Amino acid sequence: QVQLVESGGGSVQAGGSLKLSCAASGYTDNAYCMAWFRQVPGKERERVARIYSGDLSTYYIDSVKGRFTISQGNVKNTMYLQMDSLKPEDTAMYYCAAARATRASYCQYDEYLVDWGQGTQVTVSS
Repeated sequence: QVQLVESGGGSVQAGGSLKLSCAASGYTDNAYCMAWFRQVPGKERERVARIYSGDLSTYYIDSVKGRFTISQGNVKNTMYLQMDSLKPEDTAMYYCAAARATRASYCQYDEYLVDWGQGTQVTVSS
C-alpha cells in the first residue's frame, strides 16, 4: 500500500519561511502526481500546488505564485513545498496527496489523487 507522510510544519511570523516535505512509499518504478492541499475549519479545501514526477511540470494557485515552490526531492518519491513570504491567511493544515499517473494531464483532476497523508499544521502570526 502507498503511504504518505508530511513534515516541516510549525509556527512562523508573517514574512517568514517554512519548507514542507512529503515522503511517499509504494511508487517505486512508477511515475506519479503529487499535490499539496490546505484546509482550515469551516472553509473549503484548496489545492495549493502540484507536480508530476515524469516531467517535473508544476502548477500553482494564484494566491501563492511567486511565494511557494513545489519540487521533486533528491530522494526518490519525495517532494517539497518551499513557502516564503508567508501571510496569516496561509495558516492551515497542509496535506500531501498523490497517485500513480502515466501522463501529467491526469494530475489536474482532484478525484485522481487517491492517496493522502495525515497533514502538518502551518501557523503564521501577524
